[in-house]
Amino acid sequence: MAEHLLNDAQMREFIVNGFVTVTTELSAEFHDAIYEKTMSVFDKEGNPGNNLLPRIPEIQQIFDDPNVHGALTSLLGPDYYMQPHRHPHYNPPGSKGQGLHQDGGKRWSHHTRRLLVFYYPQDTPVELGPTGVVPMSHYFSTREGSEILPEQPIVGKAGTVAFANYDLWHRAMPNSSEKRRYMMKFLYARMSEPEAATWANQETEWANGTSVGPAEHQGMFRHLWNWHRGVEDNGSHETSNGASLSELVSSLNSTSESTSLQAAYALPRFGEQAVSALVRCLYDEPEMIRRNACYALNAVGSPAVDALRKVLKDPSEQVRDNAAEALGDLGNKAESAVPALVEALSDESGRVRVHSVEALGTTGQSSSVAAPSLVKALADPNDGVRRNAVFALARLGQDAEGAVEGLQNLLFDANRYVRGDAVHALYRIGTPAAKSVLLHHLQTTRWCPITTRESTF
Repeated sequence: MAEHLLNDAQMREFIVNGFVTVTTELSAEFHDAIYEKTMSVFDKEGNPGNNLLPRIPEIQQIFDDPNVHGALTSLLGPDYYMQPHRHPHYNPPGSKGQGLHQDGGKRWSHHTRRLLVFYYPQDTPVELGPTGVVPMSHYFSTREGSEILPEQPIVGKAGTVAFANYDLWHRAMPNSSEKRRYMMKFLYARMSEPEAATWANQETEWANGTSVGPAEHQGMFRHLWNWHRGVEDNGSHETSNGASLSELVSSLNSTSESTSLQAAYALPRFGEQAVSALVRCLYDEPEMIRRNACYALNAVGSPAVDALRKVLKDPSEQVRDNAAEALGDLGNKAESAVPALVEALSDESGRVRVHSVEALGTTGQSSSVAAPSLVKALADPNDGVRRNAVFALARLGQDAEGAVEGLQNLLFDANRYVRGDAVHALYRIGTPAAKSVLLHHLQTTRWCPITTRESTF
């Protein structure tokens, strides 16, 4: 297994650029067969959308490939999750391509908890209209990210698989050839917060004598490197040219997002001293300064937890909402805030409940304390709360064994993604009762991949 994991150089490139590619060990004939079958499905039935995998189940072999499995393990941990949404993207001959966009964006977190995974079943040179990506753009929530570096095409032989941060700016480039270009997009999620490196990690230091990425953002990259290693970084190495605490806080609202990000990841060198100033930023109206303050609070780490926990009861809905989101991004470092987040599930604000229930999925992973309240949240009138509660219970896994009945009630929910996450939550709970419910459901809803309009039985 170790030989298929990403190495330190590949992880550094992913952290800086937001994407990395591998090639499967499957034959060219296998990919040709997938390409031909995809064309046939499109011609006869149209785009299969979320039914891509059951319609062309051979594609699962891509994700069982040791190089792909190794990359997913390296980036998301060994219990990564293929989410219910997937989509085959068709770029026809002569197309003019797309505009650059983010599928995520403004997520208020730079931590790798979600990935876009792109599989290309045909050779994909530039003229075929590959996916274009903007390296390092996943750190940006404004249009500045789309211009931070020149666009780079993801080109390669059939069987190339790209792993991209969910917030990376990307697009379909123009297809100037006479051949169809297909790309199969899948979404993957991290289920467990990192406690140790899950790639073939040999070096502890981020730079280790090498220079990767712009010099002004080394603090940001170092934080992500240490987060993936399960190590808390106190930012003591950052100097930011001797800027004062107040100067750096002011820079969080710079007209340049790059300057704001540089300031956010320089602030941790002040440690606990920076926390009160950063929490005060949550009261500011501009979203930019509040979002960048949350990045800084997460880079400060454990010293920020108590202050954020206290403002979960602030009179301001905005402050409570931002505090819940920041605690969720702190993950297992904010385990002591679990009781306060549970209490916040009764907040009158729907958006506070949405972020509180999401936060319990990352902060409450070491025990079953949050599970009963998450089960109650499955009946919340807010769709976002219900969906996040299902996903949080999936993250708790075996610690959520009391959620089986509640999850069973959602297997025919009106929201297709609530249904899909409920299936995975039952799988991760794994008790005999959960398996019984899960198998009965799958027997009822099983898909026949060879049933078509021409062959109905």
